[in-house]
Amino acid sequence: MKVAVVGATGLVGTKMLQVLAERNFPVTELIPVASEKSIGKEITFKGKQFKIVSAKDAIAKKPDLAIFSAGGTTSLELAPEFAAAGTTVVDNSSAWRMDPTKKLVVPEVNANVLTVEDKIIANPNCSTIQMVVALKPLHDRYQIKRVVVSTYQSVTGTGVKAVDQLFNERKGIDGPKAYPYQIDLNVLPHIDVFTDNGYTKEEMKMIKETQKIMGDDSIKVTATTVRIPVMGGHSEAVNIEFVNDFDLAEVREILANAPGIILTDDVANLKYPMPLEAHDKDEVFVGRLRRDESQPNTLNAWIVADNLRKGAATNAVQIAEYLVANHLIGQAVEA
Repeated sequence: MKVAVVGATGLVGTKMLQVLAERNFPVTELIPVASEKSIGKEITFKGKQFKIVSAKDAIAKKPDLAIFSAGGTTSLELAPEFAAAGTTVVDNSSAWRMDPTKKLVVPEVNANVLTVEDKIIANPNCSTIQMVVALKPLHDRYQIKRVVVSTYQSVTGTGVKAVDQLFNERKGIDGPKAYPYQIDLNVLPHIDVFTDNGYTKEEMKMIKETQKIMGDDSIKVTATTVRIPVMGGHSEAVNIEFVNDFDLAEVREILANAPGIILTDDVANLKYPMPLEAHDKDEVFVGRLRRDESQPNTLNAWIVADNLRKGAATNAVQIAEYLVANHLIGQAVEA
């Protein structure tokens, strides 16, 4: 299968290539695409060198699949051009997520909505992905009424510049800044831009995307998203109110058997999810499960995942794997 990776040199793009290789996705020809300044440079994939090409040259090669991680502006411009050439696009930006004509997919939750007609498929926001993986099996059993989430998000979610800022500050070096304030030894309750209602765009993404992915607008969500000086993954404190009451032992059993989840919930032995342990893994880690004693039918949970993997690259590749397995892409469709 011919596969283009658009934004191949960025943090997520690099991770996309790593995940495609690790999972042995059926790549017969890799077409790396990046900005003008990177064209002609080479990247290594599975021990072979591939030259970075322009988007125009990539479209001319008619790839079966294009995985985008190049920002919203690039996606809005180029995804339709790839789609017009017959390529199926999985896009990691926010550009298409809330477009009612585009599917927003987390494979463990709603891959069944995908059809052969879907030529541009949206990959959700990193913090939304890990939360809905844990919410879905519980919603199926107890029906979720309301979710209150506070996030503790890794600097890798911002990009290379943010990682450099953190480590420069740690070493006392003055360098380029990705954030309006120091991030080392600090916490910023500010991810993406502020909107008119006082929420940030990141908070509004979590609210709207959760409803769309879960296919249920009756689920009420409120969010506070926070950047912390950490690498390796995003963490979330999630308070979930159900319509129906639950048994905590059954909740643990449901989560332990749910796809894509590793239950790490043994406080007697100090076992709980942490970004340090989620780093470079594809699963969503869930722990600190306990009943909210302040109101009925309500559960507290702590959810952690590697935001560059399950929160971005792995989820995109899993969407592509589902398309291949169900003959919704490439030669299988034409045949």
